[in-house]
Amino acid sequence: MDAPLTSSPLTSTPLLGLDWVALDTETTSLDPRVARIVEIAVLPGRGIAAEPAGAESHRVAPGVAIPQAATRVHGIDDAALAAAPPFGDVWHRLAPLLTGRILIGHTLGYDIAVLERECGRAGLPFEAPRRLDVRLLAHVVHPGLADVSLDALASFFEVTPGPRHSALGDAETAARLFAVFVPLLREAGIRTLGEAEAACRSRPDVMEAHHRAGYAEPAAAPAASHAAQMRAAEALVRIDSQLYRHRIRDVMTVPPFALPGHTTVAAAVRLMAERGLGSVLVRGETDAPLAPADTGIVTERDILRGLTRYGAGLLERPVSDLASRPVGGLPADAFLYRAAGRMQRRGIRHLAALDAAGEICGMLSVRDVLRPRVGGSFALDDAITAGEDPAELAKTWAGLPLVAGGLVADGVPARDVAAVISSELGALTARAAELAEAELGPPPAPYALLVLGSAGRGESLLAMDQDNALLIDAPPGQDVDGWFAAFGARVADILHAVGVPYCPGGVMAREADWRGTPQSWRHRLEGWIRRARPQDLLSVDIFYDFACVHGAPAPAAALFADAYAATRGHFDFLKLLAEAGGESPAALGLFGAIRTENGRVDLKRCGLFPIVRAARILAIAHGVRAHATPARLDGLAQAGLGAARDLSDLIHAHAILLAEILHQQIEDAGRGVAPSNKVEPGRLDATRRATLKEALRIAAGADAVLHTLLMAQRTPDAGGR
Repeated sequence: MDAPLTSSPLTSTPLLGLDWVALDTETTSLDPRVARIVEIAVLPGRGIAAEPAGAESHRVAPGVAIPQAATRVHGIDDAALAAAPPFGDVWHRLAPLLTGRILIGHTLGYDIAVLERECGRAGLPFEAPRRLDVRLLAHVVHPGLADVSLDALASFFEVTPGPRHSALGDAETAARLFAVFVPLLREAGIRTLGEAEAACRSRPDVMEAHHRAGYAEPAAAPAASHAAQMRAAEALVRIDSQLYRHRIRDVMTVPPFALPGHTTVAAAVRLMAERGLGSVLVRGETDAPLAPADTGIVTERDILRGLTRYGAGLLERPVSDLASRPVGGLPADAFLYRAAGRMQRRGIRHLAALDAAGEICGMLSVRDVLRPRVGGSFALDDAITAGEDPAELAKTWAGLPLVAGGLVADGVPARDVAAVISSELGALTARAAELAEAELGPPPAPYALLVLGSAGRGESLLAMDQDNALLIDAPPGQDVDGWFAAFGARVADILHAVGVPYCPGGVMAREADWRGTPQSWRHRLEGWIRRARPQDLLSVDIFYDFACVHGAPAPAAALFADAYAATRGHFDFLKLLAEAGGESPAALGLFGAIRTENGRVDLKRCGLFPIVRAARILAIAHGVRAHATPARLDGLAQAGLGAARDLSDLIHAHAILLAEILHQQIEDAGRGVAPSNKVEPGRLDATRRATLKEALRIAAGADAVLHTLLMAQRTPDAGGR
């Protein structure tokens, strides 16, 4: 399968994370073919916030007499420019400020055309930056506007204008309008630079008017030059896909080796040498499970530093004197790229691996992880876990399609890429929780923040929204819901701003139905089981996919086990759960052709959904406590349920459908089209079309497999899972 085309992360950068510079010029004429610049100003910013400290405004000697008509507009005459520098000198100073930034302005096609001619006269190179024109964006957010002049837009959108007809004043007004437009565009489904550019280009009448006036295109498509393609290819090569294929549990040292704190350093050194270890954990005086907060670590470097400080006397000191606490850790299921990024960011060489209960189950050293090619592999984890605000997180999140494209190009299966995307969504959700806590103060009770649906299954792709819930470990009678309601709302707002939209069905911890104590969740489960109508169970199914991404993992693991135990055997409930999602539409026509609407077919609705639903409900019915769809289907086969060939076919079809959706999403993101689950079968060659048709045929039979196996019994020799 050919790798999909990708572009730079800039195209998929959320508007909230854009680095931009608002630009405006004052000139001698409205005709860009003869106009000369007399004043130019820039105002940098990011997202919806301008950076006034970086603003610059410069008068420019135009080299021609200024017409009185122009002076009447901007108030600048020949005398005012007697000591002004020529354009070339000013541009040498301003051009670097535009590097790596998007241009924001009003009627930018005019400014770009004038700048290009001025650079030509000065013998300077000019490459038009990517740009967003607030005049065009106004048409997008409010198509009925008759007057889109800068003054009219400021008045209509209630923006305080800067000083009119001064370059800096107009740049300030354009920047303020852009700040107003960002949330309005987001509500219209336009979240990224590429999507905003595509929306601006959707006004051919405006584009034609610019062309007739001699203006540059106000919203040019991103360049696809050979040099740009080579830079993108080099970026993909730097991704060490091995770090995205393997998890900590695959390479960690088990069991973890720990010594009591009173052990002498000499004894610790001897044991480390005998076992070939570069570090040792330091625990308390009991044999209790190793909790990161109560466990320290001593490394070879700690011992060398200790010798410098204490001399030979160090060897008789207790090892606890050298221990660093708490020991850093990551879940054993985390990918190696996350461990590598964490080590690099914190400057450490050892990490603890944590089990589902949050206890140390193994150790990981830098020797287990690092490879010669890992330099480009850390960016996502490092920036997401350290992002200080939504704008910074949004800028990092924009790199996800490029990473996905690089992994696909390197031959990583789509299922593994989906697991990486899900891992990043979990990390982003956890970081949103940390930022929300920083704003609201410490939580009044321990909690677990859960992701549901595809994120919990490890099957998220690039078209995602929020599905999350809260498990609040508070004792009965303690009223803590006010804090957690505000917390859930803030987490949802941060994720939405970064680029993970609100769930249309309201499956978010900000809603009372999706947060609660263990007791209230169990009561909720009992209520679901008693329901008599499928429509009462909408969105309930994805609860059974949940995974803890932040907070206390032990109560979450207990709730997951309780949910399966409470539901198993309630076949009437499970049948209603199967009906709650409705029937999946047929993807294949009478003669086997793929049915499309506007040239696309929704592979999630027609293909993935019936397979995922069948795997989930059958796993619940027969006690297969797995999260991922393939693992559930494989668990059913291992338990002797149904025909192994049927279940294997569903696993294969699931992989094909994931791959085709992911390829389309990567291509769409590169073109500035919002990723979706709809795929263009017309772009596929004959072999891929035939493979897709077969996957859709298998998916169409998933409901039959579900109904056949729902009441099936395990074979007598099949054990529990």
